Amino acid sequence: MAKAVCFGEIMMRLNPEGYYRFVQAERFEASYAGGEANVAVSLANYGDEAAFVTKLPENEIAQSAINSLRKFGVDTSAIKKGGPRIGIYFVEKGASQRPSKVIYDRAGSSIALAKREDFCWEEILSGADWFHFTGITPALGGELPLICLDACQAAKKLGVKVSCDLNYRKKLWTKEQAGEVMAKLMPYVDVCIANEEDAADVFGIRAEGTDINTGKISREGYVGVAKELAERFGCSYVAITLRGSISATDNRWAGMLYKDGQACFSPEYLVHIVDRVGGGDSFGGGLIHALLHGFEQQDAINFAVAASCLKHSIEHDFNLVTEAEVQSLAGGNASGRVQR
Repeated sequence: MAKAVCFGEIMMRLNPEGYYRFVQAERFEASYAGGEANVAVSLANYGDEAAFVTKLPENEIAQSAINSLRKFGVDTSAIKKGGPRIGIYFVEKGASQRPSKVIYDRAGSSIALAKREDFCWEEILSGADWFHFTGITPALGGELPLICLDACQAAKKLGVKVSCDLNYRKKLWTKEQAGEVMAKLMPYVDVCIANEEDAADVFGIRAEGTDINTGKISREGYVGVAKELAERFGCSYVAITLRGSISATDNRWAGMLYKDGQACFSPEYLVHIVDRVGGGDSFGGGLIHALLHGFEQQDAINFAVAASCLKHSIEHDFNLVTEAEVQSLAGGNASGRVQR
């Protein structure tokens, strides 16, 4: 069984009921999620051995977050206990022309205050095939940029493949800070995952002929972005999600996987969105699973995009689908007819 280790922050997610705005809310629904935790749950649901590493306080709320991962078979044994608090984020789901909103309350969380000595990476990564992190984790500051570097260096020493979703978050750090830190981490990355904005925001690499505000996408422009990322940092694969935003409710969704000068594009799906938060993480989880199991390049990007397409139909961040369901959609069964 393939084993992947994911490192990052898991938080409590609070959102108003349905499509209520924050100012309308009299109660909030609680769930748990985070970029790398979402990937770990995807992998576990596909039957892979998935472990999640973080630091959480010793209290019942943190234990609830751990339980949310264990429920789906994620190994939480390497989670470090200590520190003052779990991070929180609030989600207001958008609809039609009103965009979704996210408000973070994560400053001073246990993982943000973690120390390098909290994690023995050679021990944590022993027996692993894959290590995954995102640009969100070093963005939390403190010693996390160095902790991520320690993890990447240990992975390389042990022959573990490394993937990183650039995931630039302007509410966490500046473009200049992101570029400086991520440039030190990217040489260790085998598989780079990005969206239409990340490469531009972090490294100043822009897709020609694309306008994210109008939903216009140039495939040729993204091939150029992937080529430059691969050549600059030595990545074996560069995966880019292609989101055409019609509205907050309806998107066109596809992806590209670049390797050795060849770019493969997935089919494009018209997605009616139930909950888009976690959509990029579900793409990453699908891609990692596909590459762990030796899928051909075209099959890998088809699987990743189909997995993420399905996630957009599911409430909260975790992608609660099976490999068979993803393969069915990737194989062309997109009617959504009732399965009896």
